[in-house]
Amino acid sequence: MADVNIGLDGNSRKAVAEALNGVLADTYILYMKTHSYHWNVTGPQFHTLHVMFEEQYREMWAALDVIAERVRALGEFAPTSGADFANRSGLESADTEPPKATDMIKNLLADHESLVRRAREALETASQADDAATDDLITQRIQTHEKTAWMLRAMIS
Repeated sequence: MADVNIGLDGNSRKAVAEALNGVLADTYILYMKTHSYHWNVTGPQFHTLHVMFEEQYREMWAALDVIAERVRALGEFAPTSGADFANRSGLESADTEPPKATDMIKNLLADHESLVRRAREALETASQADDAATDDLITQRIQTHEKTAWMLRAMIS
């Protein structure tokens, strides 16, 4: 790969890219889980959850590209396989059997909150590297996942 000279030293770029790849992996696993819940939700809240899960997975699908492209702009590679995503992620993939709708909501809530915590760690790494572009991207991701967590939490209150 050609030298990357964007005003961040090599170690900082790699640290930020690694932190972003963790956020990317968690986002990918959460995207897959949300999409599978969209397909498999049942019960009295079917329509509401089916639509809500679709909104959520579509938003994450778009975010995956933005996060991966930031990793590439930093001169590093994004994960290249499902196994790589799974190894980098702190989240568990979707259940082998679809859970009840209420458990889907609880599982997604826990995962969004976990992703917010991981994104905050990545934000700290980016801030220490003085990487404003990554700071901005991660701040937006935190806002999105906090809002989604709030909405999920409201459904089970």
